[in-house]
Amino acid sequence: MRPLEGLFVVDLTRYLPGPYATRELMELGARVVRLLPPAGDPMAELAPAWHEALNAGKETVLCDLKADPDRGLELCAAADIVIESFRPGVVERLGIGPADLPDSVVYCSLTGFGLGSRHERRAGHDLNYQGWSGLLADTAPSMPPTQIADLAGGALTAVSRILAALLERGRTGRGAHIVLSLTHGAHRLVTHRLGGDPVPRLLTGGLASYGIYETKDGRHLTIAALEPAFFSRLCELLELSQLIERQYEPDAQGLIAEALAERLASRELAAWLALFEREDVSVGPVATAEEAADEFG
Repeated sequence: MRPLEGLFVVDLTRYLPGPYATRELMELGARVVRLLPPAGDPMAELAPAWHEALNAGKETVLCDLKADPDRGLELCAAADIVIESFRPGVVERLGIGPADLPDSVVYCSLTGFGLGSRHERRAGHDLNYQGWSGLLADTAPSMPPTQIADLAGGALTAVSRILAALLERGRTGRGAHIVLSLTHGAHRLVTHRLGGDPVPRLLTGGLASYGIYETKDGRHLTIAALEPAFFSRLCELLELSQLIERQYEPDAQGLIAEALAERLASRELAAWLALFEREDVSVGPVATAEEAADEFG
């Protein structure tokens, strides 16, 4: 499906969230032009392979918007979608803010903390946003495995809001100015937990039947035997049937985790995967990115 075929996106962003979002729009059929300063995107030097993965297939126009504001305005005014991630107020000073463009443009501003709060001008990156949002509370000081605020709280949320705005534009002819806060977007990923967990840190280390365990060869298995039927069968296969009735007992979690860890450390990853292959146990490997690409890429 290429439902955005014929639509034109101007991408004023750098680093991760904006380019990730516009890559998703490009894969839906949109033409994406990156409007960058003469020095380009710093990520091209910081992480060249990341930069290529996120920006392959996009067009690039280099322009000093301070010295040549008309060129930027002309390009943005011709767009269906403009996405930017400058600090608040910068696009207005450059003359390419939403008020400077036709009202048919869907304009998306990616910000760290949104507009109007005491954090509006605070500097930050993904790790800061995750920390402020409450995402890291259960697992700190361990680092998160990917840039959740940038990519889920920011980029993918931006794509969904942009698509909704395009749908509305189809009805009314008018675009929209979407302001996204990466911190607020990340916080939305934990708001379902504000009423409390049935087991403390239910899915973030508190429940032994939902965790990551090391195998004999130093690899790891993901055990997500959340339902009693999965856990029961897992325990039968591991010859740990004495644990079945204790799955959700708060005082038994340490004992269960220790027993699972000891048993799973007795064989290599491939042996466990072979045993569980045709079983309903909700178990899988911690694959490398390369292994995952071979399987699902």
